[in-house]
Amino acid sequence: MESGPAIFAGVVFALFGGGLLAWIVTSARHRRPVAQGVNPVASATLASIAALAALVLGAWCFTRP
Repeated sequence: MESGPAIFAGVVFALFGGGLLAWIVTSARHRRPVAQGVNPVASATLASIAALAALVLGAWCFTRP
């Protein structure tokens, strides 16, 4: 069973990763840049990597004993 801090950290990472992915998808659909003043492909790629890393960390927090 997970401890309280691990559950909290997992929820925070999962919410951040999910929110960031939603932002990336919304920006891409409306053809808006993910970050101002940066190459759109590079910013979307870097933000996607950060979002996936946050989701993986959240899943890892949930699987800790």
